[in-house]
Amino acid sequence: MFGLSLEHLVILLAAALFILGPERLPGAVSQAVRAVRRVRGFAAEAQQQLEAELGPEFQQLRKPLQDLQALREFDPRAALRRHLLDDGPAPATAAPRTLRPGERAPIDSDAT
Repeated sequence: MFGLSLEHLVILLAAALFILGPERLPGAVSQAVRAVRRVRGFAAEAQQQLEAELGPEFQQLRKPLQDLQALREFDPRAALRRHLLDDGPAPATAAPRTLRPGERAPIDSDAT
């Protein structure tokens, strides 16, 4: 929700409780909820109106945004697994062991 973590929401709630007081806080929260619903309704209505007026051209306008979203969700490891393992299940790999300060990595005699 708006990129806020749980800690930020708790801080905002505590600040609102301190500023507004326990009597006015429920009314302020309900007003905020109504405003968010109204804005969402306006956005959905605008999207429907654009789809109705532009028709298939609207999808052409949205395609670059959908491609950008796909790039944001791109996972190189999943792509490698998909292409190297032919969509097979991902292999179970153990987490690499961390070395202590001054410790050397073991030499793999099979690699030579």
